[in-house]
Amino acid sequence: MKSLLASLLLILSPAIFAAGPNIILINIDDLGYADIGPFGGKVPTPNLDRMAKEGMKLTSHYAAPLCSPSRAAMMTGCHPKRVLPIPGVLFPAAAVGLSPDQITVAEVLKEAGYATACIGKWHLGDQPGFLPTHQGFDHYFGIPYSNDMGPAAEGSKSNPGSPAPSEKEAVRKGPSPKKHGGDETGLKGVSQPPLPLLDDHNVVERVKAAGQHTMTRRYTERAVKFIREHQTAPFFLYLPHNAVHFPHYPHQDHLGKSGVSLQKDWCMEVDASVGQVLDTLRELKLDRNTLVVFTSDNGGPLQQGADNTPLRGGKNSTLEGGVRVCTIAWWPGKITAGARTAAITSHMDWLPTFGALARCRNVDGLKLDGMDISPLLLGRKDAAGHDVFHYYHGFNLQAVRSGPWKLHLEKTELYNLDFDIGEASNIAASHPDIVARLQKHAETMRADLGDKTRDAPGVRALGHVANPQPLIGHDGKVRPGFDKAATFLP
Repeated sequence: MKSLLASLLLILSPAIFAAGPNIILINIDDLGYADIGPFGGKVPTPNLDRMAKEGMKLTSHYAAPLCSPSRAAMMTGCHPKRVLPIPGVLFPAAAVGLSPDQITVAEVLKEAGYATACIGKWHLGDQPGFLPTHQGFDHYFGIPYSNDMGPAAEGSKSNPGSPAPSEKEAVRKGPSPKKHGGDETGLKGVSQPPLPLLDDHNVVERVKAAGQHTMTRRYTERAVKFIREHQTAPFFLYLPHNAVHFPHYPHQDHLGKSGVSLQKDWCMEVDASVGQVLDTLRELKLDRNTLVVFTSDNGGPLQQGADNTPLRGGKNSTLEGGVRVCTIAWWPGKITAGARTAAITSHMDWLPTFGALARCRNVDGLKLDGMDISPLLLGRKDAAGHDVFHYYHGFNLQAVRSGPWKLHLEKTELYNLDFDIGEASNIAASHPDIVARLQKHAETMRADLGDKTRDAPGVRALGHVANPQPLIGHDGKVRPGFDKAATFLP
């Protein structure tokens, strides 16, 4: 596919490149739908409040139920199962990841003349060929997966101030080797190695508890630095924070600030980070030529203090609370201040949307599931979102939505989300025609991506490596091939 992209670009004049806006995509980890003020949050988030007042709220915007699939959709413009067919998420030293053959939004924009950077959590594979610098990003700085995927003794399995769990408590169940053909998704529980911080493709730090407290601030500083260094030419900045995933590590300056919980303290630090990014754009007079999107990778986990009100359920489910995410688009002078849309949109839409705004004609040659939603963002009267949305969890198709109607397939539960956003009243018995129509949509999707199995006509190959290794071993040694020389990080 990447050769096709290169061929398409060769026939285009460079004069059309880099004609679009700067683009910043801020992705928060495990943020609940109502964890921020614009979507009903109770703790102060003044910068996000202002962002929403000056921009547009997308109130029916969908992610996947878990981290890795959601990020795959965001990067490729495709259903997660199409491009990253795994049962759950990726872990350290996974033998699989997003295939280097997949075209990412960074590659599309880079070929159109954009400078590109990923700063934060990647979570699409930690082996060399899977990292951001091999997927279209000029630069990468961050922890390549979740901040809980490290040793319990180094603070990765417990909140600050809480005792580390026992070895038995720290074990995380992975997919059954018999069911899924081996544990190719990586190391789990007590077998997880130290958390690595990467600068481009090099490991530069072993992140322990003290370091976790600083990550949101360090990501923000790097983001501001990148904006300043590229203010004279178009750029794409992907800023996926490790915040606010458990364990909760706000900076010491924000500890106790919410008066509610560490999770809400961290939400407030995220708000401050967004404020620094937007203030930098205003200072440099880039605000009217920059589209900024703020979103979450999935719904918030209720057991860890997230708030998804008024949605039912949370992370790891296809109830609305697991997949509908608080999303704001901001572009002064282009997006109408105080606007909102309830049209069905998703993370699959960012690649075609950014490509259209940047006038990247190369997007036309890609098979995508997402759509260009720039007409919605720019307030065109005839603009619309998706007619149908399919809710996958891993290999399984669990629900289908069309208009206000959502059908949970296994139990044949039907909800009208316009009147019952909390999915409380099953009205399938009184609307058999709608049930039948949604089941037909499900059958069409099953013919493409399948259900309850990895194999299906439309599913693409995962990337594979033969001998995956942790970026940092338990002995503290950086593995050869990730750094210029084998070193030890205490």
